Amino acid sequence: MASSSSSAETNLATAKTVLSTAASVAATAMLVRSIVQDFMPHEFQDLIFSGIRNFFNRFSTQMTMVIDEFDGLVNNQIYEAAELYLGGKVSNSTQRLKVSKPEKEKSFTIAMERDETSSDVFDGVKFIWVLVCRQVESKNFYNPRDLNSTLRSEVRSFELTFHKKHLDLVLKSYLPHILRESKLAQQDKKTLKIFTVDYENLYGNLADAWIPTNLDHPSTFETLALDSEIKNFILEDLERFVRRKDYYRKVGKAWKRGYLLYGPPGTGKSSLIAAMANYLNFDVYDLELTELRVNSELRKLLIAMANRSILVVEDIDCTVDFEDRNKAAESSSDSSSSNEKQVTLSGLLNFIDGLWSSCGDERIIIFTTNHKERLDPALLRPGRMDVHVHMSYCTPCGFRLLAANYLGIKDHELFAEIEQQIKSTEVTPAEVAEELIKSDDPEAALKGLIEFLKVKEKENEEAKAKKENDAAEANKGDKKGAEAKLGAEQGKSLTVVKEAEVAEKLIKSDHLEVALQGIVDLLKVRKKENVEAKTKKEKERVEVGLGGEKEIEAEPETKELESIAVYQLVES
Repeated sequence: MASSSSSAETNLATAKTVLSTAASVAATAMLVRSIVQDFMPHEFQDLIFSGIRNFFNRFSTQMTMVIDEFDGLVNNQIYEAAELYLGGKVSNSTQRLKVSKPEKEKSFTIAMERDETSSDVFDGVKFIWVLVCRQVESKNFYNPRDLNSTLRSEVRSFELTFHKKHLDLVLKSYLPHILRESKLAQQDKKTLKIFTVDYENLYGNLADAWIPTNLDHPSTFETLALDSEIKNFILEDLERFVRRKDYYRKVGKAWKRGYLLYGPPGTGKSSLIAAMANYLNFDVYDLELTELRVNSELRKLLIAMANRSILVVEDIDCTVDFEDRNKAAESSSDSSSSNEKQVTLSGLLNFIDGLWSSCGDERIIIFTTNHKERLDPALLRPGRMDVHVHMSYCTPCGFRLLAANYLGIKDHELFAEIEQQIKSTEVTPAEVAEELIKSDDPEAALKGLIEFLKVKEKENEEAKAKKENDAAEANKGDKKGAEAKLGAEQGKSLTVVKEAEVAEKLIKSDHLEVALQGIVDLLKVRKKENVEAKTKKEKERVEVGLGGEKEIEAEPETKELESIAVYQLVES
């Protein structure tokens, strides 16, 4: 009994000693901290506390990784990804969150609050995140990428703590996992943007070369007045493009795709672009070439574009001078001053297919034109404009889609009459839609469309007659010289096929037999087309009366693609 009482007294004395010692140490630490903060400069304070932390860290199994908000003067991609990733990791232990919503955005933005701690588990390993905000002198902190840097008094960073043995896991798996997840989350909450060029900042920071505006266009492939065959072709081509990153790298091609949309005004070219952007969730960059002064500005804008985007140049035939390049070269000395302030065709070709075109991934380049025949053939070849989409006048199929969208009907007794008129009348989908939107009553709207089509058909006939009369007036003069030239030219060699065309056929299918059959069909069709096109072109020159007055220049011969080149393309 006495022994038990003595043991208790000993334990009590020991506890008192420990508490007394701890209190003394704490008091001493507080005193030292107070002295350091009151009498030592901040630089010495950081040095002392850093030394103490380093001393104790030598005996710790934990490692802390610091992820600053900025890497020099540029944004830290890992910080931005971690901020987005942790915003979706709200747990029961989370006490404070920061929530915001810009006026034009669709969803809330959730982020960690300063000095808040969040835990995450990956591959069975626990990770601790802390958002650290360090106070700084605002006048000594300036970053041109951070518009609020001169007003802010803190610098933010994440501290990631984990066991030292998991360093390889963090670098090789965990951080890449965060980048992937944040990218997916960003795509889900992304608000589509359309960018225009900020010409005043074109020679400043590249990040400020484009001005964004929300793109809230309702166009989708379901609402487009296009034939189902064309829609399905475009959708399949887009799907194949976005999933072929490794394939493009394997065959040595930049991961980009070129589309040429051509046809009369009002046939839905702009609506198709918006539908493609909505379908792929790609931002749109609208480029006005006439506002650019030199080719180097094209390169700057290309570098400043983001990946997963669509570059649009509308009315390309009106923005670049497509006159003969040889003539342009001969007269360059006489017009050097005027050419200094314009984008040239060669600059445009390098922009879409040269070395600078490979400085980004997953990009789609779209040119639109009302007059495809005015474009230089060098611009149209595969590898530059890979897909040519003819946006034609309204068809019966397109009309039924418009009627379903605007009137909510799929069939009507007047459909047969309207479809018959549409087949014989050149009317655009925009004109049909404008007539259908004039009334909420389907029958009244359809009757109004019938009257409009009758008037339109009459106008088309008058315009056609006038055009024929004008052509007849111009078809005067001696044709003998041109006819003789035509006979001589028809004996010349014709282009068979180009390497880029063969490559385009091969890239359209993953099946070798299908791809090779496509090449065979291409050779047959191309040879026939070349013969017909050349014959037609020379006959047209005869008809407009060029013979005798102006010598017809022969088409330059293009060598046939050698067999060895075909084998190399197939092997790739």
